[in-house]
Amino acid sequence: MAGREPERKSSRPRGVLTRLAHDRAGNTFALVAASLAPLLALVGGGIDMGRSYLSQSRLQQACDAGVLAARKKLGSAAVVDGIVPSSVAEVGNRFFNLNFRDGAYGSEDRTFTMSLEENYAISGEATVNVPTTIMAIFGNENMPIQVDCEAQLNFSNTDVMMVLDTTGSMGQTNAGDSVSRIDALRQVVLDFYKQLEASKSPGTRVRYGFVPYAVNVNVGGLLADDWVVDEWTYQSRTKVVDYDKPYTYTYEANWKTISGSYADSVVNSYAGTYHAATAGSGGSGSEYGGGTGGSAAYYSCDGATPADTFARTDTLLSSVSEPYFGPPAGTKKTDHYRRVTNGNDYWTSLSGGTCKVYKRAYVTYTQEFDRISYPKADETWLYGPVTKDVSNWRAETSGCMEERQTYEIYSTEGVDFSQALDLDIDRVPTAGDPASQWRPMYPDLIWARALPNEKSNAWKVAPVKYSGNYFKPATYSGLVACPRPALKLDEMSEGEVSSYLASLTPNGQTYHDIGMIWGGRLISPTGLFAEENADLEGKPTTRHLIFLTDGQTESKELSYTAYGLEPLDMRRWDKRLDPHLNGTIEIRFAIACDEVKKRNVTVWVVGFGTTMNDVMKTCAGDGHWFQADDADQLKDTFNKIAKAMGELRISK
Repeated sequence: MAGREPERKSSRPRGVLTRLAHDRAGNTFALVAASLAPLLALVGGGIDMGRSYLSQSRLQQACDAGVLAARKKLGSAAVVDGIVPSSVAEVGNRFFNLNFRDGAYGSEDRTFTMSLEENYAISGEATVNVPTTIMAIFGNENMPIQVDCEAQLNFSNTDVMMVLDTTGSMGQTNAGDSVSRIDALRQVVLDFYKQLEASKSPGTRVRYGFVPYAVNVNVGGLLADDWVVDEWTYQSRTKVVDYDKPYTYTYEANWKTISGSYADSVVNSYAGTYHAATAGSGGSGSEYGGGTGGSAAYYSCDGATPADTFARTDTLLSSVSEPYFGPPAGTKKTDHYRRVTNGNDYWTSLSGGTCKVYKRAYVTYTQEFDRISYPKADETWLYGPVTKDVSNWRAETSGCMEERQTYEIYSTEGVDFSQALDLDIDRVPTAGDPASQWRPMYPDLIWARALPNEKSNAWKVAPVKYSGNYFKPATYSGLVACPRPALKLDEMSEGEVSSYLASLTPNGQTYHDIGMIWGGRLISPTGLFAEENADLEGKPTTRHLIFLTDGQTESKELSYTAYGLEPLDMRRWDKRLDPHLNGTIEIRFAIACDEVKKRNVTVWVVGFGTTMNDVMKTCAGDGHWFQADDADQLKDTFNKIAKAMGELRISK
C-alpha cells in the first residue's frame, strides 16, 4: 500500500495582524494601560485624602484654640445681647489664625465664626476648601472641610464670700466713670454671679455670701440667742436730777443725699504741741472728783485753721406738728428741709502727734433732712459706764454687734487666741460665758465723755457729772454706721442677688478688720457654721473670699465700733500714738486674713479707686490682689478672678 505523504509546513510568510493575534507578549501593555486609570485614582485619592485629613486635624485644633482663647477673654462678663463682644472675637480670631494660617496646606476660602450660647459657652465653626491634585483629573477639584468646637468655663462645688466696703466714699465717682463706685460694684458683682451660674455643671452647688462693712458689720440675724450676752455695760449716762425749767430742744436727723458732691483733701499738716503729763494732788472730795486731778500727756493743734467759705441754703418743704407727752408735755414739730451747700469747709484734726488741716469742697451738694423740736428741761447727768439688760436686743437694735473678749495686740506674731476671742474665727460661744459671746450695739445709749462737740479732744475715762449734753456719736450716722445685714452662704437666684446689691448704702468710715473677721467666720468650714459649710456629699468645695475696698483704713476716735467707744472702752487700743488706731486695725486685719487662709480659703483683695497698701497685698499674696481705677478695670478684675476660680475646657 502506497504510504501517505507527510504534511509539510507552509513556508508562506504570515501577515502582521495574524502574528499579533497569536503573540501573547503584548497583553501586558494592554493590561497596564487598562489599569492605569484606577491606579491613578487610588493613589491620587490617598494623597488628596491625606492632605484633607491633615487639614481637618489642624483646622479642629485651630477652632479649639480660638474658642478657648475667646472664652478665657470673656471671663465673667455678662453679655445681654447674646453676641460675642468684638474684643472677645478679636482674641479668638487671632488664636485661630495663628493655628491655621490662610492658605495652609494649599487650602482656600477659610472661614471661622463664633457664637455665644445660653450657658455663656462660646461655640465655633470653621470651614475650608482643600483643592485636589490628582483627583482633579476626575472632576473632584475641591474637598470641603467643616469642624465644630465649643469652650466652656466650669465650676466645681464653690463657696464665694463677698466682703464689700460700703463706706461713705463708695458714693463717690471715679475719674472717667459715669456711675458711682457703689453702682459699678453692683453691676460687676451681678455679672460675676451670672457667669458663675451659667458655667456650673449639672449637680454642682455654687453658694454666695455677703458681708457689707464700714465701721461695723450687721450680723445679729445670723446669731443664735445663746451666742449673745443677756446684759452688757455701755459708755452712757444716767439722770441724777429731774427736769427743771422747760425749753425747746431742736436737733436735725434723717439726712438723705439728693445730688451734688463733695471732696475731702488735706491742705496742710504740722506737728502738734506736746503737753507733758501732770500729777494730781489727791483729795477726798465727792465720789466722782475729789481733789485736783492730774492729766495725761497729750498733743494739741494750736495752728490757725483757714476761714470757711461755704454757704448753705435751707428751704422748708413741709411741716408736721403732733402732741408730745414728755415730760414735760407740749408739741413736737418736724420741719422737712432741703439744704444746698457750695464752697469750702475747713477743720483741723489731731492724728497721733500730727495736726492735719482738712478742706471739704462742696459742689451744689443737696441734702434733705428733718429739723425736729420738742419741749425739754435742764437735766443733770452722771456720764459713765451703765449696765443694761439686753435680752430684747432683737427688737431693740439694728443687728450690729460689739466684739467679744480681746486684748491689745501690736504685732502679728505670738497672738494668744485664748484671750483674743475676736480673732479666733472658729470659736463657738459658750452659753453663760460673756467673754465668748457677742454684745448688741445700742448707739442711742452712747455718749462721748467729756467731749462737748465732735472737734474737741477732752476725753475723760473717769465718770463725770454734767448738766448738759456731751457729744453723741449717733447724731452723726457715719460714726455708728450699721450696714445692711450680712448673708450666710446659700444658693441664690439672680433676683435675690440683684435686690440685695441694690439695698447697699454707702455710709461710715473704713474699718477693714471687722469685715475680714466676719467674712472668715461665715465661710469657715470648721467654725460657727461648720455643719452648713461642710463639703457636699463627699465632693470637695473650693472656697473663695473676695475682699473689695475703695480706701485705706480710716478710723475716727469718735466712732462707736465693734470695740465700743475706743478711747473709753480701750479693749484693743489705749489711745497710744504708735501704733495709732489705724495701725491697730491693720495689724488685726492681717491676723484675721492669715486665720482665714488657714481654713483653705483663697483670699482675693481688690482695691477700687484706691492704691493698694502692703498690708492688703500681703494678705492676698502674689496674683491675688488687684487695683482697679475705674469700672472697666473692676470688670476686668472680676473676669480674672472668675477665670482663676473656674476650669476652662473644651466641651464639644
